[in-house]
Amino acid sequence: MQSPQVLDHFQNPRNIGELPAPAIRVDVANPACGDMLRLSVRWEGGLIAETAFQVRGCAVAIAVGSMLTELILGMNAHDLRRLQNSDIEQKLGGLRPESQHAAVLGIDAIKAVLKILK
Repeated sequence: MQSPQVLDHFQNPRNIGELPAPAIRVDVANPACGDMLRLSVRWEGGLIAETAFQVRGCAVAIAVGSMLTELILGMNAHDLRRLQNSDIEQKLGGLRPESQHAAVLGIDAIKAVLKILK
């Protein structure tokens, strides 16, 4: 059984979709399980002002995408660099070992955004 937070974000995902240009859009995938995450962020004044996501994957990957869009809103590049898999797992009330790959997918998306911001 997944945590209540995972179930909530899976059943009621937030910020689904894609932001229009000039938003930053990144696509990341986990080749082992096939999950794919597209993260869109609008950067304004050195902060993330708006976020959206799309996922093709398991329920936990959907929950990670949803929660990630809420977590990073208002963050600057320094804050993003400090995020770790464990932060995502904690915000979702913990993830079972077989689901932790989804948190890695979220961090991979953050790293891809940071590459573009450099």
